[in-house]
Amino acid sequence: MDRGELARFLRSRREALQPEDVGLPRSRHRRTSGLRREEVAELAAISADYYSRIEQQRGPRPSAQVLGAIADALRLTPEERDHLFRLAGHPVPARVAADPVDAGIMQIFQQLEDSPAQITNQRGEVLAQNRLSRLLLGDQTRHEGFARSFAYRWFTDPAERLLTPAEDRDRHSRTLTAQLLAARTRDPKDAGTAALVDELRDASPEFAALWHDRPVVGPYCPAKHLDHPLVGPLTLNGQTLLDPAHPHRLTVFTPADPDTDSRLALLSVLADETPMIHTRAHAQTTP
Repeated sequence: MDRGELARFLRSRREALQPEDVGLPRSRHRRTSGLRREEVAELAAISADYYSRIEQQRGPRPSAQVLGAIADALRLTPEERDHLFRLAGHPVPARVAADPVDAGIMQIFQQLEDSPAQITNQRGEVLAQNRLSRLLLGDQTRHEGFARSFAYRWFTDPAERLLTPAEDRDRHSRTLTAQLLAARTRDPKDAGTAALVDELRDASPEFAALWHDRPVVGPYCPAKHLDHPLVGPLTLNGQTLLDPAHPHRLTVFTPADPDTDSRLALLSVLADETPMIHTRAHAQTTP
């Protein structure tokens, strides 16, 4: 790990960005030429102190997950992201296939600050997450291969079900299967979706049985219930904006009741006060 060069590289990329570049407001009396350290930390969903110590060449080596979040916050190019990982002494992560998001959808997404939001493709792969979405659901963009699909992780990794109350899991399994069936039907020539379905049928007897039933669900789903390890039970409504030109959807989660509204606000505060608290919480596994 080259602490000095890592700090200089991060500082140079931070100073090259303006608040408007990342969807943040510009205050009238702002003196900083680029982004503040606190702003980068907020975008990366880590504490300001944690990020500051990296730029000050102090503290432990940042994990690959932290580096990925910082790279996203600083809008690094793929080449710059590779360079960042090398400076921190990590292997360069594998590149995922390009899946460009429509500029209009992305512009709307970048304006969303007060509600968890994410952009997904037809296979359930998260292409972009805002800060509150990462705090709520964990970093959904760090996975590779078939694991990029939430449906694949749901059916193959028990830890992915920890946030969902037990009484909701069967319905959620059926919904995810129905969504993949709809994607397969809309575009039978999509090799990626076909390969994902084949892999899931081999890897998960539960998915194979559901796929055999050919479930179909309507466009409107009931409220989503989560049992978050930091703030407790949450009830969320999901509003979805579809991109007519691409198989992408922007989903915004909004609180369905006042208690959930208060708990989402608390989650944001807890994450600001404790570095990577969300990562530690989501590292839980079933007994």
